[in-house]
Amino acid sequence: MKQEFRSKIGLGLALPIGIIWGGVTVLLIYQEIWWMAAFMLLLLSWITHLFLTTKYILEGDTLHIQSGFLYKKKLNISEVQKIIESNNPLSSPAASLDRLEIRKTPWDYVLISPKQKEDFIQAMLEKNPNIEVKRRKKK
Repeated sequence: MKQEFRSKIGLGLALPIGIIWGGVTVLLIYQEIWWMAAFMLLLLSWITHLFLTTKYILEGDTLHIQSGFLYKKKLNISEVQKIIESNNPLSSPAASLDRLEIRKTPWDYVLISPKQKEDFIQAMLEKNPNIEVKRRKKK
């Protein structure tokens, strides 16, 4: 059975990008630097596309990670050792800083941000009950 989880879009990531990108674009338009403003709008469109198309699909024993039309990754769920709740800001196929670190080895991991985080963790555990789940401490 195929299960699809969309990426959570977090204000902590989207708002700063939107404010900075929007401010620079408005300044470029005001200064009539049209080619650069058009380039900035094109890049903003691409970033928006990434935010809206990032998803995680569980199909059989495989986790498919997709972000836009360029990033596609497959992970064998039986090889996943840990799922760790994280706020790691490294670049990743995640549209929020409320992330899960999917770790195969200490050096081989990917950061994702499913909207239904608990449902995603449970679905992963159903496919591989040996996955260790590390949660953040609640404040």
